[in-house]
Amino acid sequence: MCYPVTCRRHDSSRTNDSFRLFRVDSFFWEAIALFIVELSLQSSFQPGMKLEVANKGSLDTYWVATIITTCGQLLLLRYCGYGDDRKADFWCDVMTAELHPVGWCAQNNKTLQPPEAIKEKNSDWIEFLIKELTGSRTAPANLLEGPLRGKNTVDLIVVGCILEVRDAFEPNVYWAARVQSNIGGRLCLSYVGLNDPAYDMWMFYLDTRLRPLGWAKENYLSIKPPTGESMKLSSEWTEALDEATAKALKSPLPLEVFKDHADLHTHSFRPGMKLEMVSPKEPFHICPVSVTKVYNEYYFQITVDDLTAEATPTCVVCHADSPGILPVQWCLKNGVGLERPQGFESQDFDWADYLKHTGTEAAPDVCFPNASQSRGFCKDMWLEAVNPLQPSELCVARITQVKGRLLWLRLEGLTKPLPDCIVDVESMNIFPVGWCEANGYPLTHLQKTVCLVNGKYCCSQLFINHRCFSGPYLNKGRIAELPKAVGPGKCAVVLKEILTMLINSAYKPGRVLRELQMVEDPQWNCQEETLKAKYKGKSYRSNMRIVRTADQVSEFCRRVCERLQCCLNLFGPTIVSDKCPENCFSQTKTKYTYYKKRKVGRPSLGENAQDGDMTKPARRRKKRKAIFVQKKRRTSIVGYQTTESPQNESFEEEDRLVLERNPLEWSVSDVVDFITSTDCASLAKIFQEQDIDGQALLLLTLPTVQECMDLKLGPAIKLCHQIERVKVAFYSQFAN
Repeated sequence: MCYPVTCRRHDSSRTNDSFRLFRVDSFFWEAIALFIVELSLQSSFQPGMKLEVANKGSLDTYWVATIITTCGQLLLLRYCGYGDDRKADFWCDVMTAELHPVGWCAQNNKTLQPPEAIKEKNSDWIEFLIKELTGSRTAPANLLEGPLRGKNTVDLIVVGCILEVRDAFEPNVYWAARVQSNIGGRLCLSYVGLNDPAYDMWMFYLDTRLRPLGWAKENYLSIKPPTGESMKLSSEWTEALDEATAKALKSPLPLEVFKDHADLHTHSFRPGMKLEMVSPKEPFHICPVSVTKVYNEYYFQITVDDLTAEATPTCVVCHADSPGILPVQWCLKNGVGLERPQGFESQDFDWADYLKHTGTEAAPDVCFPNASQSRGFCKDMWLEAVNPLQPSELCVARITQVKGRLLWLRLEGLTKPLPDCIVDVESMNIFPVGWCEANGYPLTHLQKTVCLVNGKYCCSQLFINHRCFSGPYLNKGRIAELPKAVGPGKCAVVLKEILTMLINSAYKPGRVLRELQMVEDPQWNCQEETLKAKYKGKSYRSNMRIVRTADQVSEFCRRVCERLQCCLNLFGPTIVSDKCPENCFSQTKTKYTYYKKRKVGRPSLGENAQDGDMTKPARRRKKRKAIFVQKKRRTSIVGYQTTESPQNESFEEEDRLVLERNPLEWSVSDVVDFITSTDCASLAKIFQEQDIDGQALLLLTLPTVQECMDLKLGPAIKLCHQIERVKVAFYSQFAN
């Protein structure tokens, strides 16, 4: 698994109880979805695939099931015949469950029969299966059995694998390349027969130049060694290719690797047409270019315009969806400077004069169907990006402007600063924050000397201290996914970035926006910024005054933490290691939330208490009124303890909860009390440590329980059963 959030996927087929978490996380997932490279997070198993699985409760029999959704190596399955009924859906771990491709039973003389619960629903199950399987996709056998079992698409590409790479200058020419390393789908490749690291290439596995071994021959294309590499004889190249091919065929790269490759669209370009393009050699500016050759309906050649007599042509092979190609006057319409062609005499560049001077025509707009697509990127967003002059280096980057489908990136931390580089929104050289850390790849971090603006308006790094108390508004799990620090940089920019992160980590972002509006001080030197959030399909925005000067940053952070009722060190200029100076986990929560509980005319104890009073022995707490009782079928209401049901009883026959208070109102202590009363009492400490209150409890599902609590499948299922009991009681008693 190449990224820590692979488990949370939106699946529209799930109903409300499991859909709630995905809606709360939608803003986060929209941010991840900005990046085309995040297709690498998808499981090799896809919803709708069919497989054969052991029949529950019927020894040595099997039945066909459909994959409903995936979560890493977990599959949610539904036996064929249940239709849209999800009551019998069940989770399987690919690594441990008995799963087989369709047809396995017939090949191994095993019995294929429907589950007992649906046996009577159909009189002819053979005919039913024929209809069900016609036109459907079966789960690949090599992903259910053998060394590739349970692996994600990216994990299928191992060091030593052989692929074919299209030549950079001839679209009909291919040569084999060997995988030297695979970093989350970003491949370091070396041409077969050429063992010089200077010629290594970095490509994302979804690059259209990459094809499976044998693809060129099957499509009657040329197989030639790299252009310009004449240090080997033709026979040496052929010998190296034959040797590599023979080894590769013994353990071929699974074709599932190429399932997400985009199909090329036909283009409408003709030779002589003019257009604009991000410079292929120096992607820091946009320049006029010409179509100089059309190879076929998919590929054409573009050459950078240079009118000087001694010009050496700069050419690149393009297709209809190539990043960085733009219609004539795109720069003018978007307020972006266009580089004047070398050798063009006029001081001011004008397309009308230039087309007349060169006797050419502009490529029509129909050639650029997606020229304005932005995918949701915004100015001042942070990401990680490839250094265009050093492809092996990834840097922290900030978006300085967005125009149409182009992003201008400021690469931070470089020893020699570069101009803002220009990338397409669908570039495979940009990655979400945390990608390098998740994949164990070095990231060029921000330099402390990056702030070249007036020091008065520049702040140093601000830290997000994951171990500190996160309060009632912020989800501790999402806080843990945030970077450990932001900045240094301009005060307002750094603060806006970190506030946006906190908003998107909230249970209810709209509520946090309202709280942040209350953070003001007439003595502060502020500027107004717009903060945005999304929740349950609705968009929220709020104007907030953010301090501009470095001397006020610390106090501003403290006020925000107070307002959000979290530890004063949750974020700010102070870095916290294992133990917070505020001792926030040993202090009573009233230290942070007292003003929310006070009544008019009657100040609370926490309101009058001084910091020193916190060390005094706490008053004995009154016995809490039970917020839930257990109810057994055909019996009266029993007490606070859980009555165990016999092991041979089903979940439906177990004790049913009757809640005396809406679980949405439960505090962390209430949740801990409930878990302690069940057979999962040993896990109660986790709920205390992660500040899981009633709202968070109702959002928990099996994938998030396994991921966030680091539980094995058995204990996780056991815990989720208790959570489901609360959900059932909630929906029956309070949902209306």
